[in-house]
Amino acid sequence: MLKEKLLNKTAVVGVIGLGYVGLPLAVEKAKAGYKVIGFDIQKKRVDMVNQGINYIGDVVDEELKDLVEKGMIRATTDFSELKNCDVATICVPTPLGKHKEPDLSYVISTAKEIARYLHKEMLVVLESTTYPGTTEEVILPILESTGFKVGEDFYLAFSPERVDPGNKIYKTKNTPKVVGGVTKKCTELARILYESVLEAPVYTVSSPKEAEMSKVLENTFRLVNISLINEMAILARRMGINIWEVIEAAATKPFGFMPFYPGPGVGGHCIPIDPFYLVYKAKEYDVRFDLVEMAGKINDIMPEYVVTRVQDILNDMKKPLNGSRVLLLGVAYKGDVADTRESPALKVWDHLERKKAIVEFFDPYVPEVKRGDTIHKRITLSEDYLKNVDIVVITTAHKNGVDYDFVVKHAPVVFDTKNITKDVKENREKIILL
Repeated sequence: MLKEKLLNKTAVVGVIGLGYVGLPLAVEKAKAGYKVIGFDIQKKRVDMVNQGINYIGDVVDEELKDLVEKGMIRATTDFSELKNCDVATICVPTPLGKHKEPDLSYVISTAKEIARYLHKEMLVVLESTTYPGTTEEVILPILESTGFKVGEDFYLAFSPERVDPGNKIYKTKNTPKVVGGVTKKCTELARILYESVLEAPVYTVSSPKEAEMSKVLENTFRLVNISLINEMAILARRMGINIWEVIEAAATKPFGFMPFYPGPGVGGHCIPIDPFYLVYKAKEYDVRFDLVEMAGKINDIMPEYVVTRVQDILNDMKKPLNGSRVLLLGVAYKGDVADTRESPALKVWDHLERKKAIVEFFDPYVPEVKRGDTIHKRITLSEDYLKNVDIVVITTAHKNGVDYDFVVKHAPVVFDTKNITKDVKENREKIILL
């Protein structure tokens, strides 16, 4: 019955969590012809969706508005509406605790809500990134506590999200999907769902664990390589070598090398977090994951390293960091997005304030940030303002919304941690690279 509903798109699809993963997924499922109910505990998000107001950069405003007006998408905070869903897709946060241990509280509470309204011929898919084993060891027991049996009464699978905010080429629609179900029937139904939504291959694996491990591997690969290039950057500077030229030269090799770039650290909800889910799980099997833990430590020191460099630059100008006006250019965790989650720029900010610097920021995508109990508004980039700061620190490589020629021309010195000023031709003596 469910297979038929998926094939003829009469299935009602629930998407739980309407953030950076959930809302784009809900839109694509609705565009494919499914009726979609979005669930979120934040009433503000629900109200915005129901008014057709978009708040996620990778969603097209007009598409969301049109789908809402056509009745293809609606949102609610009432989880009892899960009883009307044939599919429930879980897209909730999976943060780390203060000791870098997994926090599955959102996943567990969501699974309990689904269990309350679980019915026969229902497909549940977890998309939230987590450690291998979560689907079968955490979610499955909660759902089977209802008396229903997986693979017979209901179906359960894991399909990792692969969202890359701000990517101009790969979006939810055209990014290949990995699917692993608890049983073959679970995998088949999940595959049918995603094949009917995406314009990309759907790759099936033998169980949820392989799918879970594949996502953690992807982000662990990036963490380790970013930490490597950050350490190379520190060494290169000591040796008087331009690391950016080194990377460009190495990247001319058509095989065996993939360029990664240094910076003030890593941010977002994936790379600084997901690998440590694997570190946590490895301990259960008495396996040391030293390489990943060391990679995390290297990236954790980068914000403080940036501040040390700022202090050295100001010292050469006969200025103390204490009391100096520092402009952070960019507080989003990556270029051309508004997402500040785990942003290394904000960690740089914290270190600067601990050393008594006066910190202000400009970001074309972020109008304000909260630091402690204080809301900081972005400044206006003007000639007078730039002439009166002591240093500009570029912490995010926004390609749009910033006139770098203007900044370099009027600021006394620019410390560029992202090499975004590489095309600035004049006043290059004012630019100092990481």
